[in-house]
Amino acid sequence: MKGLEIAEKYYLECGAPMIKEQFPELAGIVAVGLCGSGSECMGYDDEVSRDHDFEPGFIIFLPPEEVVDRRLAFRLERAYDKLPDEFMGLRRNKDVSFDTGRHGVIRAADFFRSKVGDPEGELSLDRWLSIPEHYLLEATNGKIFRDDLGLVTDVRKKLAYYPEDVRLKKLAAALSLAEQASEHNYERLISRGDGAGAQLAIYEYVKEVLSAIFLLDRKYKPFYKWQFRALNESATFAALHEDLESLLTTGNGASDAAEKRSRIRRVNGAIVEELRRQGLTDYDGLHLDSPAYCVTGKIKDPTIRNMHIMMGGE
Repeated sequence: MKGLEIAEKYYLECGAPMIKEQFPELAGIVAVGLCGSGSECMGYDDEVSRDHDFEPGFIIFLPPEEVVDRRLAFRLERAYDKLPDEFMGLRRNKDVSFDTGRHGVIRAADFFRSKVGDPEGELSLDRWLSIPEHYLLEATNGKIFRDDLGLVTDVRKKLAYYPEDVRLKKLAAALSLAEQASEHNYERLISRGDGAGAQLAIYEYVKEVLSAIFLLDRKYKPFYKWQFRALNESATFAALHEDLESLLTTGNGASDAAEKRSRIRRVNGAIVEELRRQGLTDYDGLHLDSPAYCVTGKIKDPTIRNMHIMMGGE
């Protein structure tokens, strides 16, 4: 059973009765779920995941202090701490604190402030551009088991995905940076015989291509260790996994470099095809710089559109 399922079962069998019996005053005002930084929140946990920070647990999200005061919050935290130490063969880490930890009791406002910098998820376009993408994913992943007031659900709706102009700005930057890394820097470094530098250029290319893929799929890009796992879930780009993995794991001798150029052309072709399908470019080649400027031209907000093309990069 996956960690998210275990968390919900733990809540239903242990947490929900505790709240109902000991804290009837919370009826109608509390939210409970699990989201954030753990692999279980992504649905990516496996046997290897259980070597650290893996336990039965959930988050109880509280409204502001004027609704639930500190004393009640403290009592709830103590009650959470007394839930069963073992559940479905897993042991709990009893280091529970009233902060932004993975499990336990937290103000909903504090959770969202820790992820996106605003307790209500009200973000300016500049702020949308600057927040690391995986933080936005952590604010919106996982599952909310109950939300009596819409305390968490309403904010998650606001953060569900980028405003379109922000998506396009970030996409233009990713395309431009990918082209710079592959067509310019990789070729120059290969010509100098700098295999290590060439591989760093390839890393940058793959990193930016992955950014473009998730933006084209309209999904937040996860933390780096889960990006290839998430790529496999893409209806449009999963077939590129082999090409991108090969780019990262092969050398830069003459034959390897030739193979890499072939794979880059194949990857670029797939990206251009999707850009054309989404009506973002009429370009029909295998480079990514021309489409980047076509994408920029689709941005409606003049302030965002006129920013330097790299302003959408991470």
